[in-house]
Amino acid sequence: MSERTVITFGTFDVFHVGHVRMLKRAAEHGDRLVVGVSADALNVRKKGRAPVFTEDERMEIVSSLKVVDEVFLEESLEQKRDYIVQHGAQVLVMGDDWAGKFDWVSDVCDVVYLPRTPSVSTTGLIEHISTLA
Repeated sequence: MSERTVITFGTFDVFHVGHVRMLKRAAEHGDRLVVGVSADALNVRKKGRAPVFTEDERMEIVSSLKVVDEVFLEESLEQKRDYIVQHGAQVLVMGDDWAGKFDWVSDVCDVVYLPRTPSVSTTGLIEHISTLA
């Protein structure tokens, strides 16, 4: 039986327990977990702001986790299918805030949307920290 590869994507800025839980649950869908970390420029296009930590720092954080087997830089949302095929993924796992948005790749892999950790978000953390300053 061949190895089942799972792929997921995210910014993973201001890394928190919600990120850890999502990556652990994603890893449970296969034997190998590949993570695309959003490039700084992609994050600006997606969210309208630069991340707190650089893409290199975020990739280092994510790659240090024992559930993660490989990390690469995601430079374009439109290249999801290419990334999936390039990394030989059979499963795409995303947070349910993206529910339905990646069904268009279901012809090349299974698509799974996981519930987010309640009351934990990077945006919320950044806003909370800024009120403390």
